[in-house]
This record gives sequence, structure tokens and C-alpha cells, in this order.
Amino acid sequence: SSRLLLQFAAFEEHAHGANVLVLVAWLFWQKRSAILDAAYKPNPALGWPLFLSGLLIYIGGRALNISILEIGSQIPVLTGALLILAGGPAVRAGWFPLFYIAFMIPLPGVLVDALTVPLKEWISVITTNTLYAFGYPIARNGVMITIGQYELLVADACSGLHSMFSLSALGILFMYLTARASILHNAIMLASILPIAFAANIVRVIILVLITYHLGDEMGQGFLHGSASIVLLLMSLGFLLLLDIALVRLLRPGAHKHA
Repeated sequence: SSRLLLQFAAFEEHAHGANVLVLVAWLFWQKRSAILDAAYKPNPALGWPLFLSGLLIYIGGRALNISILEIGSQIPVLTGALLILAGGPAVRAGWFPLFYIAFMIPLPGVLVDALTVPLKEWISVITTNTLYAFGYPIARNGVMITIGQYELLVADACSGLHSMFSLSALGILFMYLTARASILHNAIMLASILPIAFAANIVRVIILVLITYHLGDEMGQGFLHGSASIVLLLMSLGFLLLLDIALVRLLRPGAHKHA
């Protein structure tokens, strides 16, 4: 675990992995009674192949320094260990912590490269058009935004891709903890996570552009730039919470009987 924390600290774009690691440990602790009380039905025939294949994947990932393999291997290793020691009922009891490990796995570089460019382009267009509609002297050239005397580059970190991944992890955890019974409620919440993260990131970029224009480049790229990332996450979680409250009221039984 200490090695994983060092890996997460080394890459800013995957810093949320440390938080996910803590959450996975907490989720297993929360489910410990359910796992221990599950029917004792060891399944070594399935457990050993899973455990050994996961171990081989881990060794290969460690030797080649490939984080995706090294971290991803923990899912079959832990699943296999549970099958060997306790069986399928224990795995079913601990399915969510096992699944949640997936959010520690870094996004593949090929996927990041494929999604980052269009996301930056869309953010640049929306930001420029929005501020232009409010009378700001703003224009863009690709992902380079010019406002007044300042030029701002919408960098890879501003694409919001990693924010979407982080919010997906938190959003799915929120859905799991609230455990809404309505399939429609859960489907709407799940479908809304990425649009909410994207919209919140647009607001973040607009705020940074406005801070730079009104307060100067030093303020826009300094402390307030880092603070905007925290605001983005809090804003996204706030929207998700409001959506959940609204859906509880709209989809509760009898909500439309008197309409």
C-alpha cells in the first residue's frame, strides 16, 4: 500500500487514487461482518486460477513498471483469495469494495490522448462563446483563448477528464451508500455524473479566465488556480446531491397522483 501511495503522489492527474485506496480499505472494513458471516463454501477450483493469474499480472506489472497491471491485478488476487478462503457468498458480500478498486487504476494513455483533445476544444468553444455573449473582449485560436491583453492555453489538465473520473468514483460511492430502490433514479444519477463533471469544469475554466482578466495573470495562475480544482469537485458533488434530492421527491410513490 505504501508503494501505491508513492505512485499516486508521483502523478498529479491520478492523485485521487490515494483517496480511493483509503475508501476501498474503509469499504472492506464496513463489509467485514457480512463477509465473515457469509455461508462458508470455499471454491478453490475457481479461486486458485484467479489468484495465481492476478499474481502473475502483478509480477509483470511490477517488473515492467506498468501501473495499470500492477494495480488492476489486485482485483483477481483479492477475489481469488476470498474464493479460496470462504467461497462465492463472501465474494458476493464484498463485491462493491472489489469493484471499487477499479477506480484506483490509472486511465490508459491511449484513452487519455483520444479524449483530451476534443474535451479541450469543446471547453474552449463554450467558454469563449459564453463570455463573448456577456460582452467580454474574447477570442480563441484552437485551444488558445485571448481575453483583453492575456492569452490563456486550455492545457490538458483543464480538459476535465481526470475530474470526470474522480467524480465518477465519488458519484458511484454516493449511489451505493444511499442505496435508492428506484432503478430509474439510479439510472438518471449514473447518466448525469459525467455531464455534471463536464459542466462544472466549464464553470471552473470560465472563473479562471475571469480572474485572469480582472485580477491579472499572477492571480489566475497562482493560488486561485489550485483552489478552483477543489471548488470544481465540491460544485460537482453539490449538483449531484441536489439531483438526488430532486429525484427522491419526483419519483417517490404517489408523487404525481394529484398533478
